[in-house]
Amino acid sequence: MNDQGGGRLPARWRGLGYLITGLAAAVATLVVLPVLLAPGAARACASWHRRRADRLLAAQPSGPVRAGGWRLLAWVGASTGTGLAFGLVSVVCAGNAVTAAVTVPLWWALPPGTRAGGFAFGAPLTGWGAALTLGTAQAAVFAALTYLLAPVLARLHARLCVALLSPSAADRLARQVATLTETRTGAMNAHGAELRRIERDLHDGTQARLVAIAMRLGVARELLGEQPELVEKLLAEAQQGTEDAMAELRAVIRTIYPPILADRGLAGALAALAAGAAIGADLEAGELGEVPAAVEAVAYFAVAEALTNAAKHSGAARAGVQVARVGDRLTVVVADDGAGGADESRGTGLAGIRHRVLALDGVVRVDSPVGGPTVIEVELPCGS
Repeated sequence: MNDQGGGRLPARWRGLGYLITGLAAAVATLVVLPVLLAPGAARACASWHRRRADRLLAAQPSGPVRAGGWRLLAWVGASTGTGLAFGLVSVVCAGNAVTAAVTVPLWWALPPGTRAGGFAFGAPLTGWGAALTLGTAQAAVFAALTYLLAPVLARLHARLCVALLSPSAADRLARQVATLTETRTGAMNAHGAELRRIERDLHDGTQARLVAIAMRLGVARELLGEQPELVEKLLAEAQQGTEDAMAELRAVIRTIYPPILADRGLAGALAALAAGAAIGADLEAGELGEVPAAVEAVAYFAVAEALTNAAKHSGAARAGVQVARVGDRLTVVVADDGAGGADESRGTGLAGIRHRVLALDGVVRVDSPVGGPTVIEVELPCGS
């Protein structure tokens, strides 16, 4: 929770609101406790509490709660108990502060019995002097207690929820294994499709040109002393075919590992890619250090595909590319000013990016609301 600078007071108000809402939820839990014994209802309630805790702690949203069994029951008991205790403390402190602040200037209008009823630290309010001193002191003390305790108690309650509702080590391992299995399957499928494409390109293009060159050279050798004009024509065609075959080979190689990465490194290659994009593209690249070749290739192709999609489908006029290295993670962000609405199911571009990234245990995030903008963020592990 941010308690810095101008965000201090709003953060403390959020803590107080969190505790009061938690108190109400704890009371409701006691009322409908038999309903919460059903796993589905308990998980729905736990997911709501977890979302509240994530927002309060400014944590990344964790999604639906999947915990079950004793962990879910432990959370119900602990969350209800702390919600009641912390919520009552916050309500008592804040309530006394508000009551004192409102009642002190109006003490004279209260019924006589109320004025002497121990309103200000147990002392009767029989005059303006007592009202302004004791009443103001009570308001200040309880306001200070609320100011100091509310964020602390709110964070304690939120962290308790996060701790009890987070997956266990075994659950995290099982989920990671399932994710790795899925990504490996996708990577193998993508790899197989890539090999078939390369084989098709070489067979239909380069191999056919090389066969034609060999045939022309064979005919030219047989006619070398008889028809020099035809030999000259065949040699010229063979030369042109050789150049075309070399161009096709270079194109195939570029789809595997662009040579510009070896020549200029990732930052230089992306600069050239941005300069040659169909739309205006601005590149911001920090100090990247030494990046593995496989990571460079995936980052390069991700940016190339994102810029191509922006030019073809989003109607964007400009795009921005940011590349940064933090520890062992390389982050690439491509944002355009287009119409948004990108959908992986309607094409192969975003799916291709995801398959390449997941093959290296990376992460892809796509934010593309209708109306724009589209932001594609890629995180790749690249060693320490």
